[in-house]
Amino acid sequence: MKYLFILLSFLVLPKKPFTVKSVDFAEGNHIPFKFTCDGQNISPGMIIENIPKKTKFFALIMDDIESPNGEFVHWVMFNIPKSDKIAENTAPGVVGKNSIGMNKYFGPCPPNGIHTYNFKLYAIDDSLYLPKETGKAELLKAIQGHVLAESKFTGKYNRQ
Repeated sequence: MKYLFILLSFLVLPKKPFTVKSVDFAEGNHIPFKFTCDGQNISPGMIIENIPKKTKFFALIMDDIESPNGEFVHWVMFNIPKSDKIAENTAPGVVGKNSIGMNKYFGPCPPNGIHTYNFKLYAIDDSLYLPKETGKAELLKAIQGHVLAESKFTGKYNRQ
């Protein structure tokens, strides 16, 4: 009877959610200086857990929706090979255009006050055939119908 209960518990346990988190700061906490425009301006490392089985690639968007203009996109990347991590200061996929028109990571750099930065990771079922000029809007349009799961983590930063 005990073994039947264990077996039934295993069958009805909820599946763990797809998650992405920083290895450098806790959810919602202050983003370390080195990842900002005031520091080394390098991307933080990430850990990816509970990846859906049919995932082939990831897409990533980092943005600040508290920008004075309503939104500032800091990083766009797609066709990131399936892996359980993205190492610090790397771009394992195709890097699209950010809000300053460059194909690179641009760290937090708020003009005033504390801003919240969203790192959104999408598990995708196929590769994307997009030009390097692809920005956030084009990427979101292209991944429609291909997203298996999505996750995000946030960090905060204010300039001294």
